[in-house]
Amino acid sequence: MTIHSTTELHDLGVAALATELRERRVSAVEAAQHFLARAAAHQNLGAYVAVNEEATLAQARAQDEAIAAGTAGPLAGVPIAHKDIFVTRDFPSTAGSKMLAGYQSPFDATVVGQLANAGAVTLGKLNCDEFAMGSANENSAVAPVGFDAPAPVRNPWDTTRVPGGSSGGSAVAVAARLAPAATGTDTGGSIRQPASFCGITGIKPTYGRASRYGMIAFASSLDQAGPMARSAEDCALLLSAICGPDLDRDSTSLDLPAQDFTRQLNDGIDGLRIGIPAEFFGEGLAPGVRAAVDAALQEYEKLGAKLVPISLPRTELSIPVYYVIAPAEASSNLSRFDGVKFGHRASDYTDLVDMYKKTRAEGFGDEVKRRVMIGTYVLSHGYYDAYYLQAQKIRRMIADDFQNAFQSCDLIAGPVAPTVAWKLGEHGNDPLADYLADIFTLPASLAGLPGMSVPAGFGEDGMPVGLQLIGNYFQEARLLNAAHRLQQATDFHLRKPGGL
Repeated sequence: MTIHSTTELHDLGVAALATELRERRVSAVEAAQHFLARAAAHQNLGAYVAVNEEATLAQARAQDEAIAAGTAGPLAGVPIAHKDIFVTRDFPSTAGSKMLAGYQSPFDATVVGQLANAGAVTLGKLNCDEFAMGSANENSAVAPVGFDAPAPVRNPWDTTRVPGGSSGGSAVAVAARLAPAATGTDTGGSIRQPASFCGITGIKPTYGRASRYGMIAFASSLDQAGPMARSAEDCALLLSAICGPDLDRDSTSLDLPAQDFTRQLNDGIDGLRIGIPAEFFGEGLAPGVRAAVDAALQEYEKLGAKLVPISLPRTELSIPVYYVIAPAEASSNLSRFDGVKFGHRASDYTDLVDMYKKTRAEGFGDEVKRRVMIGTYVLSHGYYDAYYLQAQKIRRMIADDFQNAFQSCDLIAGPVAPTVAWKLGEHGNDPLADYLADIFTLPASLAGLPGMSVPAGFGEDGMPVGLQLIGNYFQEARLLNAAHRLQQATDFHLRKPGGL
């Protein structure tokens, strides 16, 4: 393997690895084998739930041929792993649930297909909270590769801590160098929060920018796919492949052409107005998180940006609003999992209704049941107006708050989460503790705005802290430019957990 003598193959990001592959200093097969070996060596982290070496190497050989023929795409041969919420032909798709145990999709999700068209090679499927419902990746009902039973994903910076969720497996795979990049989904912060907890970069584009076709649905008006990688440059490359219209297959897809998000990465940010919401810096924000975020903001000032105080007055309302709307949509989306056409079916039942009841009781985990019941309740006769309709009204007000703020700033910055990653099991049977951790990510999700997490340093117990950047609709290029400029001035995105 002819790779930089001073740099291990797994320490190369997407952009650097793509160059090595294109210039044939390393083959796609060698890269795939290297990362499969890495994944096998670090199974203790619980990141992967499915691998298929034969399928991966077949894809890699095809990319080597394309590179040799001069017909390769921009990501030719770059290994990537997918959150197990995207359906894939060559790997099982379970959404982290017993309900879909052994399910094999007959087609690939659009996001998976677009990355494959750009030349990416799939390493496998990554662990996630069941149906993407969770903030810690402790809700998976699927056994990770190398395990005999379901197990939580472990944060590589401290294996006694959570990686964040629901895209915890994706964040861990990237942070631990088990994949150069991964796909994630963000419903209320599930790309940004695990990216922050694991010290990597992740971006959620504007709602509708990336197709939801083939993404197992949780909350249809909120779910959005996005890339997770080590740097803003890598995320820009991946996002360029992921985004684009898919109007025939996804009714929520925006009719916007694909865009090269790398083009503006090196633009200057002199005079960039960064809004600082007072509501993101109140009680409950850990001192170490605040110090890291403040230091990143000072770095922006050195680069010529201006910090502007703003207000997002309905920030606190985002939690009750989200936890009415998301469960309501989940109860509708998950009604299809009834044991009739696919997935788990109870083995012992007396009639159709009994089969439905037992199948769903056996197949869904506690958090999924909790959200389905809440959602069914708020949509029921007599409560729809009192809860669901009111939540939708406040959701519109939250979106208006952002538009008012963007009158005086170009981007909004603050913490991703109030604390660093907590200990496994620390929140025990208290789901509200997990819900409250989403306070800073939920508003942008409810408004459908693009947001990202950028490594900003370390907080309590030496754990990573992410800086959240939020842009106005369709401002992904500006977000990535601001993140890239910060990463040129700092090295937090290059640091990795000890022993890896």
